Amino acid sequence: MKATGIVRRIDDLGRVVVPKEIRRTLRIREGDPLEIFTDRQGEIILKKYSPIGELSQFAGQYAESLSQTTGNLVCITDRDHVVAVAGSGKKDYDGKPLSKQMEGIIENRADFVANKDDEGFVKITLDDSGELCSQAVATIICQGDAIGAVVISDKNEKRQMGDTEHKLAVTAAGFLGRQMEQ
Repeated sequence: MKATGIVRRIDDLGRVVVPKEIRRTLRIREGDPLEIFTDRQGEIILKKYSPIGELSQFAGQYAESLSQTTGNLVCITDRDHVVAVAGSGKKDYDGKPLSKQMEGIIENRADFVANKDDEGFVKITLDDSGELCSQAVATIICQGDAIGAVVISDKNEKRQMGDTEHKLAVTAAGFLGRQMEQ
């Protein structure tokens, strides 16, 4: 654990403010859920909670199945990171933080198909190399909240995403959202 040197007092309602610098660094926004842990030494640990992270193994299996069926790269994300990847280029995306554009797509609950030259085409991660040429994106909704996305992508310039890939992404997002509700 790393000390920050920041000290905060607990108010009369038992609240403590997480400093803005830490919230910005850890990408914690207003309304984000936090898990609370304690250890034997009396430490309290706050961890950003990812509902999709709870299903990461299942999401990985689902992504693998979609990737094998379509031959495309499949990414399943929470609101901040890629939590499951399958297909060619897996190591370039697994566990990486999302780009601001992708976070906006999830925030706006968008579902779309785009090709590299289209205005709506977005990079998936912050350090996305830009090799992808087409994508189908669907937002995962759970109990009315946007909690992540399913992204089906392809590097082949000659193949473009269409209605089939879009419907697969929407179906996968719907299924994962319902799994979270159980």
